[in-house]
Amino acid sequence: MSVRVTGIGIISAIGLTVAENLRSLKESRSGIGPVQYLEEEEGLLVGEVKMSDQTLKNELGIGSKAISRTSLLGLKAAKEAWGENQHSKKIRTGIISSTSVGGMDRTEDFYKTYLAGTNPDYKLLKTHDSGNTTERIAAELGISGYINTLSTACSSGANAIMLGARLLLSGKLDRVLVGGSDALTKFTINGFRSLMIYDDQWCRPFDETRSGLNLGEGAAFLLLENDSSIDISGNKTIGYVNGWANAADAYHQTASSPDGKGATLAITNALEKSGFALSDISYINAHGTGTKNNDLSESVALRNVFGENIPSFSSTKSFTGHTLAAAGAIEAVFSILAIQHDLIFPNLNYKIPIAETGLEPVASLQTEKPVKAVLSNSFGFGGNNSSLVFSNHD
Repeated sequence: MSVRVTGIGIISAIGLTVAENLRSLKESRSGIGPVQYLEEEEGLLVGEVKMSDQTLKNELGIGSKAISRTSLLGLKAAKEAWGENQHSKKIRTGIISSTSVGGMDRTEDFYKTYLAGTNPDYKLLKTHDSGNTTERIAAELGISGYINTLSTACSSGANAIMLGARLLLSGKLDRVLVGGSDALTKFTINGFRSLMIYDDQWCRPFDETRSGLNLGEGAAFLLLENDSSIDISGNKTIGYVNGWANAADAYHQTASSPDGKGATLAITNALEKSGFALSDISYINAHGTGTKNNDLSESVALRNVFGENIPSFSSTKSFTGHTLAAAGAIEAVFSILAIQHDLIFPNLNYKIPIAETGLEPVASLQTEKPVKAVLSNSFGFGGNNSSLVFSNHD
């Protein structure tokens, strides 16, 4: 039995659809720029989705005020991934969504009016819970068989995909929509600033001069199906989820272990699960946040696993910003696009290799060789490390 990818949907700083995101990746066009929609310090660099809440509501046909930006972004991406699929009693369908921010954006609005004593809307507090976004998407798409929400920091989106794949292979579900969504909020921006890992310049993953990340927002979903679901839906397979693994290094509340222990375990076990040899991996979509600690730790892990024969790798966070719980899902979609179109995406802003490891990411778009299998890494706070393997074959 195989885990097939039959649908993808995405909204990010570089595009409102799959097609727009692909175009930006091909053109090496970043979506990171000065803040526009969030009430923040002028000039702050963020990866904002170029769409207001009201425009999102209008497009999605939602009149309710009590809905978070996280839910709006998630719903737009989920609808694209779901496409024209229909429900059937013969297809057990579920949804697993992930978020770290949840409805924080609406909670911030609530407290602003509450502290000002200007008639706060208590209904907004209902959107704060992380599960609210999943429930809202499920209701809009008519999914009721299985609904779950994951929140494991920056590995959340990858873990949603992993859980979905396991549920298909265990025979619990036939079809599952998996992914993640997060919106920019003042709380998260100030939180990363307090950790002194927010860069006031354009982030530079895997560069010796890197000094922090740029936060972004967005959402992405993948529709996974098993063979029996495909027989009924007739959907075309656009990729496979072949391997996955999660490993916790428990080194620090926020920092990755300098020896890359957790990341090494996640990558090794995901490759073992896939059955692929090291040489089968065409491209690595690295976690690559642009922080001193993360990029060094991941570089060490890549050396630990691949030795001197590290496949072409890059971080796409210099395009989108770090989208937190949505990152693993967004980069899973990028991995599928890499396989579909034989593309290896550039690591924007890279100039100087990290002194300790000397690794050099891909600096410009590569189109000259087939991309048959992709390793995608997502490493979260607390050492929650996840790796996924996608390919064009079972």
